[in-house]
Amino acid sequence: MAKQNKAFKFRLYPNKEQKIQLAKTFGCVRFVYNKMLEERKETYEKFRNDKETLKQQAFPTPAKYKDEFPFLKEVDSLALANAQINLQNAYKNFFEGRAEFPKFKSKKNKQSYTTNMVNGNIKLENGHIKLPKIKKPMKMNRHREIPADYKIKSCTISKTKTGKYYISILTEYEKDIQSVKIQKVVGLDFAMDGLYVESEQGEKANYPRYYRQALDKLAKAQRILSRRKKGSARWEKQRLKVAKLQEKIANQRKNFLHHKSKELASTYDAVIIEDLDMKGMSQALNFGKSVHDNGWGMFTTFLEYKLKEQGKQLVKIDKWFPSTKKCSCCGKEKEMPLSKRVYECSCGFVLDRDHNSAINIKNEGLRILA
Repeated sequence: MAKQNKAFKFRLYPNKEQKIQLAKTFGCVRFVYNKMLEERKETYEKFRNDKETLKQQAFPTPAKYKDEFPFLKEVDSLALANAQINLQNAYKNFFEGRAEFPKFKSKKNKQSYTTNMVNGNIKLENGHIKLPKIKKPMKMNRHREIPADYKIKSCTISKTKTGKYYISILTEYEKDIQSVKIQKVVGLDFAMDGLYVESEQGEKANYPRYYRQALDKLAKAQRILSRRKKGSARWEKQRLKVAKLQEKIANQRKNFLHHKSKELASTYDAVIIEDLDMKGMSQALNFGKSVHDNGWGMFTTFLEYKLKEQGKQLVKIDKWFPSTKKCSCCGKEKEMPLSKRVYECSCGFVLDRDHNSAINIKNEGLRILA
């Protein structure tokens, strides 16, 4: 039996007193993170040419600030400890070349903090959840049950720009996941206008492009916001309208991607995709809006964990594999400009270019699996 993790997300409905305590915690976590980053930045600037000495420098901890800033004692100490862990991970990613140097946290961005389960300090009781440093249990929309054998590991509380509160409960459970014998396989070719084209029938996901649909409405709302005096009551009212529009688009996208990934994970034993650099693609080809609207990265994340839960596989092939140039019938290669939408080979094979690519992706995936 292997240990598995699963998160459950619920809407929170804190009362006035609880909102104040959550705001304090968000603020203190951000304050401590920025304080530690400030110190770490100074150390980095001092020893950046001496990597060995830099590695030996002690990492600042939240405890060192509590005497100077007593208000830090009013909030959950585990939330502050997690801020330190997050910064350490960000710093490690920077040194290993996976990310840029950590940036200071802003109040304008999404506010959140994480706390851990220690000696039963987190409790679920009758549609409420008891969290550390918050006196009364908080009301929660528990729209689905967490199985009794699932152990709570941690909770992440967040507040959106529209003022909604959510909690993501990370659980641990034991499950013996048996690898499925691979029989049904599909290849997916990323499509800018419809998310993907699959190899079997050449069908598109037909993603509705929610961002594009709401673009005019969103642009109008943002123009009105730009004319308001920043910080005024009317500005805040309009800011909320813009935030609600953006949140609706994000929720529609997420819902669609969940349904599509579930459909594929239920139908196939293995799904083959290209390991694409979406950021690079959006910059190189000026497709930023379309790439952002599709949410391909989110889709592949959903697909991967849904397949893994069932003992199935997501296979990523090399991004430089010539899926577009190659004939899926005879294997010959030829140049294919973006403007050409039909693949015509000298062997007489004719097919939609994206469908041809999807077949090539599937065949390459089958070669890797073999």
